Amino acid sequence: MTLHEAKGGREFPKHFDGARFYNPNFAEAPGLLGVLRWKMTSRAEKSPRFISDVKTSIPPQQVAEGELRATVVNHSTVLIQERTSHILTDPIWSKRSSPFSWIGPARRRSPGVEQADIPRVDVVLISHNHVDHLDLPTLRWLATRGDTRFVVPVGVSALLRSQRIGPVDELDWGQSVQMDSATIHSVPAFHFSARGPFDRNKTLWCGYVIEYKDHRIYFAGDTGFGEHFAWIRERFGSPSLSLLPIGAYLPKRIMSPIHMGPAEAIKAHEILCSEASIAIHHGTFQLADDGIDTPKRELMAASKPESFLILENGQSFGVQR
Repeated sequence: MTLHEAKGGREFPKHFDGARFYNPNFAEAPGLLGVLRWKMTSRAEKSPRFISDVKTSIPPQQVAEGELRATVVNHSTVLIQERTSHILTDPIWSKRSSPFSWIGPARRRSPGVEQADIPRVDVVLISHNHVDHLDLPTLRWLATRGDTRFVVPVGVSALLRSQRIGPVDELDWGQSVQMDSATIHSVPAFHFSARGPFDRNKTLWCGYVIEYKDHRIYFAGDTGFGEHFAWIRERFGSPSLSLLPIGAYLPKRIMSPIHMGPAEAIKAHEILCSEASIAIHHGTFQLADDGIDTPKRELMAASKPESFLILENGQSFGVQR
């Protein structure tokens, strides 16, 4: 595996002050006091405790030459299959989005693919260290299967190695790693990091561009809406497929620096000139005031282009070159 700096296009701006990472020229996530005020003064939309409408699917063990297949598992977990490599984004199969099994946001829908039905996974992409994106029980399970590499933002590898999860490649914005037929580039996202009260922004957050011979995929991770979408298109060109988050966006005064809403995701899709986009980060865990299916309804009501897809857990989208 080779690690290198991406060449050409815009140089991404400074985002580290020597102690902590930050969002360049962008609003920072609210601090503890802001979150406490939100929790004390706001009321989340009511949603069913559990929705039994998922039809599970079994992805193929391998796809045809020139084919790209993306299967939504749940939340931000998508299985990307190309002939020579399989990539899994921010995998979570746990019953709660929490470091604890007994408290924290509970799963409202089942995964669309059972763990036993996941084919080989060559690469796992982790966008940042929040528990709904870095789920240690799921990562430990993937590590026991062997032959999987884990790609993480700067500072996150220590946590994985402490859990004997690896091998791990750690990337800063603008860095890339070659994985067989795919080149994986770390790109900016506007978000924050923390797994506890004392480690805020000690590790980086990012999105990823995956370059195959015939396809270019953009996985946004968690991000607010900003100028980084134009930076990414300028450097890498228009994606064949983008995975764009739409959920956990209310109340906007709290969430807009870190999460896009449906209307902003449509703008990102248009700025990227993505051939197709899939909505992620919705429908499985209720993490903010918007109801479990509010982001999906709002995206449909926002006159989204036909190329912006809403897939249910277990559904797939394929592109053939």
